[in-house]
Amino acid sequence: MITQTQIPPQAENATILPEGKLFIDGVLRRAESGKTYDNIGPWTGRVVGVAADASVADVEAAIAAARRAFDETDWSTNHEKRFALVQKLHALFEANIDKLVAIARHEVGAPLVAVNRAQVANCLGSWKALMDVYPRLQREKDYGTHDAGGGYVSHRKAVYEPIGVVAAITPWNFPLYVNAEKVVSALLAGCTVILKPAPDTPLAGVIFGELAAEAGFPAGVLNVITGSDPAMAGEMLVTDPRVDLVTFTGSTQIGKHIMRQGAETMKRMFLELGGKSACIVLDDAENFAQVVAQSILVFHAGQGCAVQSRLLVPRSRYDEAKTILQAAYDAHAEKWGHFDDPNCAMGPVVSKKQMERVKAYIDLGVEEGATLLAGGALRPDKGEGWFVEPTCFVDVTNDMRIAQEEIFGPVLVVIPYDDDDDAIRIANDSVYGLSGGVWGTHDRAMRVANRVRTGTIGVNGGAPINGDLPFGGYKHSGVGRAWGVEGIEEYLETKIVAWRE
Repeated sequence: MITQTQIPPQAENATILPEGKLFIDGVLRRAESGKTYDNIGPWTGRVVGVAADASVADVEAAIAAARRAFDETDWSTNHEKRFALVQKLHALFEANIDKLVAIARHEVGAPLVAVNRAQVANCLGSWKALMDVYPRLQREKDYGTHDAGGGYVSHRKAVYEPIGVVAAITPWNFPLYVNAEKVVSALLAGCTVILKPAPDTPLAGVIFGELAAEAGFPAGVLNVITGSDPAMAGEMLVTDPRVDLVTFTGSTQIGKHIMRQGAETMKRMFLELGGKSACIVLDDAENFAQVVAQSILVFHAGQGCAVQSRLLVPRSRYDEAKTILQAAYDAHAEKWGHFDDPNCAMGPVVSKKQMERVKAYIDLGVEEGATLLAGGALRPDKGEGWFVEPTCFVDVTNDMRIAQEEIFGPVLVVIPYDDDDDAIRIANDSVYGLSGGVWGTHDRAMRVANRVRTGTIGVNGGAPINGDLPFGGYKHSGVGRAWGVEGIEEYLETKIVAWRE
């Protein structure tokens, strides 16, 4: 548990995070131009630090270094060396937890409850889970013999080899967690990596370079590039033929663009994209009121791809559910937006741009005819940062844009359904399929869960997301799986070797 005493005090007008530097070919350095850009804190709207603003030349150097390290060193074949360095890097992250907390708090805008979960604690715990499952990774598989006739018998085996140079393009919502998933999985597989964190959260990437340098990683194995331009470095990585695989977490729109851009060089694409996940509460759910009340969307201001932002409740209990939700939002009205409260689960959204995007969706929901049950306003009284009230819409139909499009903010939509088949139909009536939940008597809830088209789903509070489990989505929610053995396997090629007996 990360305690309040570990949290740095909120700065008034001074930078409080260290300068973020590039890590290229084993060297921590500034951008070749010397340029930096401001790192804006979501709590205050003020500068909390600066980061290197990489140029085309810097990105080129990172690609060349990663290519050389893969092609000309023993990184891809020296399994023991790789594993030992990944373990050492994890130990350094644990030893530098105060730095991780400062990044999550000031750069990401995470409240303390989020720090103690996905932002920092789950990052370290899931990283450990990857190391724990690593010994289960298959390097070879024997396919036995095959007689093609005429005495021609072949013995066959599959050999699983690292794909090569990996470009990891990561988001701002849970950056330490996602960076660890991509970097550690690729390194364990034997790949070399170029990490490009989101412009809003550069230090969550920079810390990987700083501690890799301290751990003694070979030059070029891991490279980190930061920049203010959201597109330049990514476009270079996606189109360069020296990069073999692109792993991206972010919006479906950008994921589609990356897939198109990478097609020319036939890159493997590993995409973890958006979601509009449904929580289905059945009419026989035990503690119906508690389940509905805990569905309010406040954790990390709803900035998660797997959040359950559509709440589906039986039409026969819809008015009851609205009353419960009204009370729950009223009770939470003053419990969010507090920097130093260890029980606070919701702070600001990450940027002014994101705040304006979320507010535009709230205005759209009103225009579409949904009823604003709670919230809906910006809250400058909470501070000079980017604060949006916890918001809930009722009287929502699933064809409304607020029910179909990913808002990525603290906005819950509540939709009534007639029976189990109708609930399943509504849940599946989405271009996304990333996560979800079902609450009800066990057998019935399991039957419903088995019919929802989604990559992960919890039944009666079961947790389907953990570092030892594969995570990913159906449909427009992505391609491939992260975490677990399957997540490491995404970075491997399969070679079949056959020899005559």
